[in-house]
Amino acid sequence: MTAQLTVLIPCKDERRNIRACIESVQAIADEILIADSGSTDGTLDIVRDIGGCRIIEREYINSANFKNWAIPQARHEWVLVLDADERVTPKLAAEIAKLLASPPEDMDGYWIDRANHYLGYRIRHCGWNSDAVIRLFRRDCRYETRWVHAEVDLPSSRLGTLKQSLLHYTTWDSDQYLYKMNRYAGWGALNMRDASRRPSFLAMVTRAPLRFFQLYFLRLGLLDGIAGFQICMHTAYYAFLKQAKLWELHHAVPQPDPEAERATRFEEQPILVFSDGAQRTEKQGHEEKRRRAA
Repeated sequence: MTAQLTVLIPCKDERRNIRACIESVQAIADEILIADSGSTDGTLDIVRDIGGCRIIEREYINSANFKNWAIPQARHEWVLVLDADERVTPKLAAEIAKLLASPPEDMDGYWIDRANHYLGYRIRHCGWNSDAVIRLFRRDCRYETRWVHAEVDLPSSRLGTLKQSLLHYTTWDSDQYLYKMNRYAGWGALNMRDASRRPSFLAMVTRAPLRFFQLYFLRLGLLDGIAGFQICMHTAYYAFLKQAKLWELHHAVPQPDPEAERATRFEEQPILVFSDGAQRTEKQGHEEKRRRAA
């Protein structure tokens, strides 16, 4: 018996991506569920213009948290999670449709490889050639609890692998990519902290050059030209940044907030009784005197 499919697309401010993303799944989706986290660039206007989509909205905390909120709202047994910067190719759509025509009872989810692009260039090395994600799964599955890079929590025995790949347009803008890296590095540091990892000066010194060497030479990033060199450099910096942010979580001195301290001092002052019988704190008394003087 054919299983029906909900395509879940989490998004925020994806005006340039959302139409192509939705159109790539219209042939196989029994429901398209758009989970928006506060778009202000007209993304949802485009979704409504396309038609045939259901929209749900909530603030974004992190990817796993947001998706785990959205997944139970799918109407169908199987869910395909698709980021707005991803596309389902016709060959992948055909493979998914064939699978769901008679889904195996012993499988709950499927790995899908991603064909990654950077600034418009297809990247075939740099470690990006082995990028696979669990995106097709049963609705009762959930993502593991992590700040970033969370995966669907399923045993390997219940997972299959699709042959065709998703197209993934990682970024068209290096500023956007650096912003994303900084945010992900912060979440990565929280993952390490939650796993009781401690900051290490040695790790801060060595992780970046070792990561570059691994990706550029051992994983043949040099064959991807200038785009590959940039990716390897960015990823090396990301490795350092995670370590730096882990150190910050453990050792950074918080900036003093004299305004908050001043407010606290006034709030803790005793209530004073004035000549008119009114009760005020010293702060209120000062404010009243200033008003009268004015």
